[in-house]
Amino acid sequence: MADEVVLLDFWPSMFGMRVRVALAEKGVKYEYREEDLPNKSPLLLQMNPVHKKIPVLIHNGKPVCESANIVQYIDEAWRDKAPLLPSGPYQRAQARFWVDYIDKNLYEAGRKIWATKGEEQEAAKKKLIEILKLLEGQLGDDTYFGGEIFGFLDVALVTFYCWFFSYETCGNFSIEAECPKLIEWAKRCMQKESVAKSLPDPKKVYEFTLLLKKIFGAE
Repeated sequence: MADEVVLLDFWPSMFGMRVRVALAEKGVKYEYREEDLPNKSPLLLQMNPVHKKIPVLIHNGKPVCESANIVQYIDEAWRDKAPLLPSGPYQRAQARFWVDYIDKNLYEAGRKIWATKGEEQEAAKKKLIEILKLLEGQLGDDTYFGGEIFGFLDVALVTFYCWFFSYETCGNFSIEAECPKLIEWAKRCMQKESVAKSLPDPKKVYEFTLLLKKIFGAE
């Protein structure tokens, strides 16, 4: 019997994009359901009663929540193709550490760049570059964070790339000027069909960012 896979998501979410990239890497067919976040569907509230957030992967009726957790689940549930997590326990632990670091730091720094002004925005820009430089150091001269293999950490970070244009335009700075190797890595990832098809156009994301600025009074 074929697996029934449903993804509850919201198109500009870098967290939802992670799940889309992972499913594409594995070649898993799924039903995509766009959520209207101000009016969350009964299914979303039923499937993620704790956080009430997207993304939620529903696999044969069972929900899996939180993007990093979902990507790990996808890697374990569909083992036969494109392994995402490293095989060694130490490398796996390192990859999980850095994904956790991204989740605790990068999103908030990026959000503050478009949501604030003046000194607070300047501090957020500085923080974002600090985070990205640290990650660039972790990448080193490798093709991907997984060495020669596009893996878990690559999936977790590359989905922020389509938001870089919004951060740069709102904050009037260049990420490439500060982190050239990281941008080279991102462009390399974008050559993969699984990534290119899962990430929206940065200009479209910027239009959404302008809408957010209006809603939050950050114009």
